Amino acid sequence: MKEVRRKTIYIRCIKRIIDVIIALSGIIVLFVPMVIVAVLITKDSSGSVLFTQIRSGKNRKPFKILKFRTLPPDSPHYIASNNMTDKIRLTPLQKYLRKSSIDELPQLYNVLKGDMSIVGPRPVICEETDLLCEREKYGANDVLPGLTGWAQINGRDELDIHQKARLDGEYVSKISFAFDLKCFMLSINYVLTHNGFKDKFD
Repeated sequence: MKEVRRKTIYIRCIKRIIDVIIALSGIIVLFVPMVIVAVLITKDSSGSVLFTQIRSGKNRKPFKILKFRTLPPDSPHYIASNNMTDKIRLTPLQKYLRKSSIDELPQLYNVLKGDMSIVGPRPVICEETDLLCEREKYGANDVLPGLTGWAQINGRDELDIHQKARLDGEYVSKISFAFDLKCFMLSINYVLTHNGFKDKFD
């Protein structure tokens, strides 16, 4: 009972405070680099700097996620990029932003706003019903989606929906400060080494 109470307090209060501190610090520290990325995007290709897409949030409530644009402006917004059938050619900058996960940095605003957490199951588009239904079995739709997550550092794009859902459920069952810290630190290594990243546009 005490363990359940501690977990509830962490999720509702402490985790949110940590999210705000990290997101706000990240936005301040990375403000100039993000402005530079924005300028490079405008020089590199036509279209807006930011890409917005409706994703499934906590309790499957839709929210608008922010990313640096790495696809042509006329790309469909309702299909996960790895599921697109059209052949799309990316510029070297766009490939780099995707591979390095720099395109995800604007999501710090989503964390600050409360749509996301730093660590949690990655938010998917609402049309990915197979994954969302599979996550339902593990309670993985009941928490805020994350900038990074347990599934991200255990295979990422190499996982099928059943593996992703199982790992997301494992994260939910183990949520704690120590486990979030472990996910966060391992994520830094995975971003630097591009482990598990598989982009159909490479």
